[in-house]
Amino acid sequence: MDGGGTQMTPGQKLRHAVASKEVVFAPLTLDALTGRIAEQAGFSASYISGGALGFSHAVSEALLTLTEIADVTRHVTARTDLAVIVDGGVGFGDAVHTTRTIQVVEAAGAAGIEIEDQVAPKRVSHHRGIEHLVEMGEMTGKIRAAVDARTDSDFVIIARTGAVRNESFEKAIERGNAYADAGADLVMLMPTNETEWQEAPRRFDVPVATITSLDARLPAEWASLGWDLIIDPFTAQTAAVDAISNAYQQFRQSGTTGLDRNDIFAHYRLLADIAGLQEFYEIEDRTTENFS
Repeated sequence: MDGGGTQMTPGQKLRHAVASKEVVFAPLTLDALTGRIAEQAGFSASYISGGALGFSHAVSEALLTLTEIADVTRHVTARTDLAVIVDGGVGFGDAVHTTRTIQVVEAAGAAGIEIEDQVAPKRVSHHRGIEHLVEMGEMTGKIRAAVDARTDSDFVIIARTGAVRNESFEKAIERGNAYADAGADLVMLMPTNETEWQEAPRRFDVPVATITSLDARLPAEWASLGWDLIIDPFTAQTAAVDAISNAYQQFRQSGTTGLDRNDIFAHYRLLADIAGLQEFYEIEDRTTENFS
């Protein structure tokens, strides 16, 4: 809430967080339960990753539909107060498709979206590090369309470039500045060495974001380098997959998961509180006749 008691829009929440002196960390939230866990842990923002959602469906991000990612967004925004950033991939097409992508994602309650400069349709081989970038002019056109499409001027447009690895660091700086000139609120890039990590924030007049692990650096290190937004689409999913895989494999090998049964049920009983079912219990108690 602001000083006048007016509730901030999702985009305003994200802008306020990025403008603060603290680096914003946005962990992966592929469902509302994980979103509530992140919120209860103290995060103010989160990320809905196309890559992670694709893995969750056992397909590539390149094969996802706008409807699928918007549906996940609605679930998370409906049950949390997080500033949700959505991976918009390549905007699901050209500037016209990008326009509708912005409309749908903003309507789903997101605070912002990330659009990248790979070709459309996005190719599966980007998972193998093989990326094909569009011309800079095509991407700036999509950014302008995205800016024009939003109904809330505070909805955040993040322009991501893959040029560092596919062209050069200097080309990434050129592209990023062109995207900022086209109206992007943040520029996202992934440097490949320490010099680039130090240099990149100094080369833009807008805030800078990157994608990496929460454990890549300490928060103070990110702040000293001048980075504003750190998105982690990896940790939650890999931690969950590792734990599930270990439990299932151990059961098939030994007849037991190796987990403490009492701990399992104790954690299970916490899920209702994490999910926020108390508010539904209270409605039911008020409106449902008690026959006991």
